[in-house]
Amino acid sequence: MKIWVDADACPAVIKDILFKAAERTGTDLTLVANQSIRIPRSRYIKFVQVSAGFDVADNEIVKRVGADDLVITSDIPLAAEAIEKGGYALSPRGELYTTENIRARLNMRDFMETLRSSGINTGGPATLSQSDRQSFANQLDTLLTRHANRAQ
Repeated sequence: MKIWVDADACPAVIKDILFKAAERTGTDLTLVANQSIRIPRSRYIKFVQVSAGFDVADNEIVKRVGADDLVITSDIPLAAEAIEKGGYALSPRGELYTTENIRARLNMRDFMETLRSSGINTGGPATLSQSDRQSFANQLDTLLTRHANRAQ
């Protein structure tokens, strides 16, 4: 299992959790973004900078992700593509996207986009809470443990 991070919009606190998890478990972690991001020195942690543009980082992740890899993203279409390729997708709030729930998430995303394009203010996402961080850390730990147990 490799972990791919849609790093342009990933909160710093979530990156810190990922850095610690990669070191603790020896899991390859790659952050992909269109701007430079500081990462700790580690044999497990890498950074790929892509050119600026709409969905350039997402497309790079989709190109590289493999079956059983994990993608960290808030981007629902990117999560759907990771799942299609046999991978996992986890939001920074700890929501695990699955084949069972991704279609509903895509439909809701499209509905909200329609509202916004017609001039309705739908607000933005809530601030990342302590329970969101805990949920993310728990889901990440569950996925990494499950993968480690299968590898044995």
